[in-house]
Amino acid sequence: MAYKIGFDIGGTKCAVVCGEETAEGMTIKEKVSFATDHTLSPTAILDKMIQAARDMQVEISSVGISCGGPLDSRRGVILSPPNLPGWDNVEATAYISEKLGVPAYLQNDANACALAEWKYGAGVGTKNMIFLTFGTGMGAGLILDGRLYSGASDMAGEIGHVRMEPFGPVGYGKAGSFEGFCSGAGIAQLGKTLARERFQMGKSVAFCKSPEELESVTAKKIGEYADLGDEDALAVYRLCAEKLGYGLSILIDILNPDCIVLGSIYQRQPYLFTEEMTRVIEREALPHAASACRILPAALGNSIGDYAALAVAEK
Repeated sequence: MAYKIGFDIGGTKCAVVCGEETAEGMTIKEKVSFATDHTLSPTAILDKMIQAARDMQVEISSVGISCGGPLDSRRGVILSPPNLPGWDNVEATAYISEKLGVPAYLQNDANACALAEWKYGAGVGTKNMIFLTFGTGMGAGLILDGRLYSGASDMAGEIGHVRMEPFGPVGYGKAGSFEGFCSGAGIAQLGKTLARERFQMGKSVAFCKSPEELESVTAKKIGEYADLGDEDALAVYRLCAEKLGYGLSILIDILNPDCIVLGSIYQRQPYLFTEEMTRVIEREALPHAASACRILPAALGNSIGDYAALAVAEK
């Protein structure tokens, strides 16, 4: 029995996952993870992951690598990701293939997650699917006509960079961007702005009772108060949901997908977004395209990174 191996390379931690393809999908057999040691060279970290794969003592058919971009998936080269200082022009697939003697493939983490949700999660059975990370940032992966579409330079689908308003929260290096409004960092910015407005009027908000607490405001904290029915917290999420509806309408009109799968924040609390998001889509998107598209929470939960790396191994 030959097994697939997934390498999930991140700025905080790395993981090596062993998976078996079955009739029901992918079954994870074993996983080893460790903190990313930035004092080590990229080669040293790859060697550590390669040894972990060898220690699993299985026959390996291929290796999939999921890593934050920028990268060149065709050449298998990691190109200076901001969360991996020193990883400059690392020829990852060639190095791993040479050491393990099997094919290795590389994709950025958003594309890898799109493949995972399409093969094993909410997008199973679809031909045209969009995956949006909707976590700390807003990454995207596109499955079009039954295959991953990455564009000319692995930058296809970067809807997070699209400007939604001339001014607004900053995301993807751009004020008023889709990522600025629809991400964990963006929701925190929206909450801080609302809190400052209240302070200037001599008031406060439940999720931030004084100016000294501003830096402690997070999307998670605002979401907790929204769950309790706090109107200020709900107002923040309504604004986020409105911009989410606009962004999804653009994707629906341009790409006409079967479904759009939303991860992380939406996956955990879809009820905070659905009503306002749907209202905007019904108003903004072409009705025939909108009626063909389901908006779904990601199905793989906290295991999506494991499945993502394994999905890349299935080339």
